[in-house]
Amino acid sequence: MPSIPFDLPPRSQKPRSKGFTNALDSGLGVRAIEDTLEVCAAYTDVVKLGWGTAQLTPNLAEKLAVYHRFDVATCPGGLMFELSYWQNKTDAYASFAADMGFSYVEVSNGSLPIPELEKCRQVEALTSKGFKVLSEVGSKDADFVMAPDAWVSAIKDDLSAGAFKVIVEGRADASAGIYGADGKVRGDAIDAILSSGIDPDRLIFEAPFKPQMIFFVTKLGPDVNVGNVALGEVLNLETLRLGLRGHTVEHFFAPDHKSAHEATAIQT
Repeated sequence: MPSIPFDLPPRSQKPRSKGFTNALDSGLGVRAIEDTLEVCAAYTDVVKLGWGTAQLTPNLAEKLAVYHRFDVATCPGGLMFELSYWQNKTDAYASFAADMGFSYVEVSNGSLPIPELEKCRQVEALTSKGFKVLSEVGSKDADFVMAPDAWVSAIKDDLSAGAFKVIVEGRADASAGIYGADGKVRGDAIDAILSSGIDPDRLIFEAPFKPQMIFFVTKLGPDVNVGNVALGEVLNLETLRLGLRGHTVEHFFAPDHKSAHEATAIQT
């Protein structure tokens, strides 16, 4: 690939243990996936088939085969797990995920109430079945404000239960969880999580839009784990990670000069 030998921030390569991009497929067709992955597969680690779309996709096996051909792992949306739990069909869910070739599963309780202790048991059970479990902490209810110490406790519980990484809830529209209804980061929650001793490499911060991406890239560096990124935005996220976009170029290459873009990024 022709390129200019810029001195760029260090960035991990696939297969990565950190610097994950957990992208969102909200119902793309096979040809759209192929076209997009041709330019961003190297920067895409896991794609989540959002919500319950995997249940409704008639050519699901064909879609998953395309992702796997491009060396991109796949994961059903967390709602699939939650509904399976509520209907006492977690064994059927695990069989479905294994049969379809999902290497990751998401275990969450943000839409339907599932006690944290029971969620941890499900993390353990699915891990024992060979899945890499992405557990999710936080509510999708925009009116619910989770106490900082509750974030820390739930994340530690999920990691102790065997979660591969813990997703820090932000919703697909950055309106709940670690965000207020206006999309701004709840600084007290983030500060509590980052000062708790939890390894940030074990966390995936949902950051669906550019302002949230800028916040986490400038706060935690190019190898921060980012989730809920639309598949079509993965390449744009990568430019932010490497200072190849105006919003982060001065942060990485002129750190003593605070840019106007950085100054207007999400404030905590």
